[in-house]
Amino acid sequence: MLKALKFGGTSMADAKQYQKVRDIVRADPSRRVVVVSAAGKRFSDDNKITDLLYLCHAHIQYGVSYDDIFDTIRERYIGIRDALGLKTDLESEFDALKQKMDSGISREELVSRGEYFSALLMAEYLGFDFIDATKWLFFHYDGTVDQEKSYPALRALVTEKGAVIPGFYGLMPDGKIRTLTRGGSDITGALAAAALDADVYENWTDVSGILMADPRIVDHPRTIERATYSELRQLSYSGAQVLHEMTVFPVREKNIPLNIRNTNEPDHPGTLISDEFKEQQNNPRFITGIAGKKDFSIVTISKKGMAGAVGTLRAIVEIFEDNTIPICYTPTGIDVISLVVPSEKLTPHLYTVTDELRTKIHPDSIKVTDNIAIVAAVGRKMAYRAGTSGKIFAALGEQGINIRMISQGPDELNILVGVDEKDYAATIRVLYDAFVK
Repeated sequence: MLKALKFGGTSMADAKQYQKVRDIVRADPSRRVVVVSAAGKRFSDDNKITDLLYLCHAHIQYGVSYDDIFDTIRERYIGIRDALGLKTDLESEFDALKQKMDSGISREELVSRGEYFSALLMAEYLGFDFIDATKWLFFHYDGTVDQEKSYPALRALVTEKGAVIPGFYGLMPDGKIRTLTRGGSDITGALAAAALDADVYENWTDVSGILMADPRIVDHPRTIERATYSELRQLSYSGAQVLHEMTVFPVREKNIPLNIRNTNEPDHPGTLISDEFKEQQNNPRFITGIAGKKDFSIVTISKKGMAGAVGTLRAIVEIFEDNTIPICYTPTGIDVISLVVPSEKLTPHLYTVTDELRTKIHPDSIKVTDNIAIVAAVGRKMAYRAGTSGKIFAALGEQGINIRMISQGPDELNILVGVDEKDYAATIRVLYDAFVK
């Protein structure tokens, strides 16, 4: 068995966190490939190393001295090295970096050095090989990852000894360093897991998995124990703070389970994500998670005979598309269609859109409702439970919450309710209490 692991910035913040990482890796011999981030915050008012590197580059651009910031970065990593009793020659590394900064260095190469230094130290600490990301993670000229070149390159480099890889960056065809989006170490970890056909990809962070609801709204929500990739996508789209889709795609493509774990609570199982699960018997909970977002508008178009007219829906959609307004949901009736769209996208084009709808569609009425929040109850087992929508209506009705819209996706993974924004938090709490507690 092979497990690929990624450790985020909080897991790499100081020597004590490095020790936790070492203990986690040593606890399981199959944990042989480790991707690391740059050192993150040690406390609330601390600085992330990547932020300091961005600041250094800004100072270089404006001809302002960056010495104090650079010294802070250097001291941070040398402090970790010395506290762990390691021998990596960071002094030479930092001297070489400073020479590059003085003579000209790209922004992307500079900000990638946090991951580079973290990986150098962690490789020595674990006794694993250090594999620079420029040796295997290759990009096309358009900035997309060249999987056909990258995957075999990594397979050729990883040995039984184990490997530590810096996240966040790779190499362009012209030999220049290219960084991924912020949080790109998550993507690097997923790509490494996919390249090596790992049995599990463990993403270690500072939370014990994905929560079933926003903890700012629901007190002490439960952790999602297991979720499918489809459910994760639904929760992410509906507003849950989960991993970026690009993080998930490489491992989902190869059906590699993703386990989100907490470095500070290594015994907690976290959240396991896979394509499918053999369902547990006698498990009464069929809601995986509840998420939502605010700032939507509902554009409701009514026209007699619309249900039997050919091309009307296409014409409506084209009007929104021509005005660059994304359509998030489309609940419909017999001669009524509602389009749920982000308010910030609709507002600048509202008069244009309504004029075009009147000219091209000739509706009986157009109604725009603002200040709408959309809340989604997501669960792969909802399709097998009769009366779920009725239970939602009843629970919200008992609390005096008016449902402005309700829709169930054709895959039966989610039920969406639109409510007034003032009822947003109450709706999430009511649904959580009704389906989870």
